[in-house]
Amino acid sequence: MGVADLRVPTVTLAPPFPALSRGRLETLQVNLGYRCNQSCSHCHVNAGPSRTEMMDPATIVLVPAVLKARGLTSLDLTGGAPELHPGFRDLVRQARGLGVAVIDRCNLTILSEPGQEDLAAFLAQQAVKVVASLPCYSADNVDRQRGDGVFERSLAGLRQLNALGYGDAGSGLELDLVYNPQGPQLPPPQAALEADYRRELADRFGLRFNRLFTITNMPIQRFAAVLRQQGQLETYMALLRQHHNPANLAQVMCRSTLSVDWQGFLYDCDFNQMLDLPAGTGSPRAHLRQLLEQDPDGESIAVADHCFGCSAGAGSSCGGALS
Repeated sequence: MGVADLRVPTVTLAPPFPALSRGRLETLQVNLGYRCNQSCSHCHVNAGPSRTEMMDPATIVLVPAVLKARGLTSLDLTGGAPELHPGFRDLVRQARGLGVAVIDRCNLTILSEPGQEDLAAFLAQQAVKVVASLPCYSADNVDRQRGDGVFERSLAGLRQLNALGYGDAGSGLELDLVYNPQGPQLPPPQAALEADYRRELADRFGLRFNRLFTITNMPIQRFAAVLRQQGQLETYMALLRQHHNPANLAQVMCRSTLSVDWQGFLYDCDFNQMLDLPAGTGSPRAHLRQLLEQDPDGESIAVADHCFGCSAGAGSSCGGALS
């Protein structure tokens, strides 16, 4: 055996995601619970009708107090279907009373659920910004990802919102749509896809919206399980790494947003929440009540490999592409 045969092979490790720190906190993104009227294949929350986790009254009263104490400008409500929380409407009213903009992450089909017949009118009355999931303008693609009949129910929800003025220029009622890829691919360019959505929804259904957000599917929870089962998880992670764009780091949502889970614990983003990666160092675990006294500006942000989903290509955040 020659000397060369004894050499240890060189192992090249993929570089970790770059370190980040928070800037000025502007948005509190609150997950009111994991109960949902749908079970979508791409859902990173693993939400569904059988989930029972829900924010309790003692925690929910902290939300408007923190908005006021920190001078925040935006409250982003998510779930599950956040509208299913019994305190959803009171929380919206309190935030709007403080002059805080409220975002409702709406799946559209919730607008036709029993007991929610007046939900669209309530959102309009409170001038809530609706960010609605519509992963395609094709019935087959939407129903494949979100369940049979979801496309038609989503169109019915959009019609309700349009009838109230959502999507109309100058109405003050903003309606944005969200696109997720069908599988392990990066989203197409946001501006071009928005033009396609606008044309197809207007020509085929007479529907209007303000903007389209393209959001990368994150390799966690339900979507990660599907990729692992199909043997595609490592390939997808490699795709995200290969398309890492450092220019997006200045705009990733964790720089100006904190995520709150249904128990009131803090995370640097909604994705970290689903992976149980606490905000910053995570020791001790931070809680919503601490924001009544503490400003998180400058704190370190917990990062891991899934963060490449936010920096890859044109970037991805809860507000769509970053570049």
